[in-house]
Amino acid sequence: MEASAVSKYNRLSAQKARLVANEIRGFSLPEAIDVLKHMPKKGAKIILKALHSSGANAKVQNPDIIDDALFIKKIAVDEGPTLKRFQARARGRANRIRKRTCNITIILSDEN
Repeated sequence: MEASAVSKYNRLSAQKARLVANEIRGFSLPEAIDVLKHMPKKGAKIILKALHSSGANAKVQNPDIIDDALFIKKIAVDEGPTLKRFQARARGRANRIRKRTCNITIILSDEN
């Protein structure tokens, strides 16, 4: 049985979110939650929220499932749309500011 959750348009670059995602890939659900709670990165809080959502989706599909039986089968961090802004500079020029977003997909499974 598989359960998934998708968190879209997070105001965090995909590169920074992947640093956190790579740390918990393949972990069991309680183990991953424990690691993310003690990680001091912004991406950890966002991924933790998506992980809780994925766990809740698994409980809805099968109410008898145990959290210890679930593990992270797949975690993917993709780029989302970029917000383009500008900053005024000297002599009428402008600098582009790119505010990047990312989409996070987590798939939990209880099978090996």
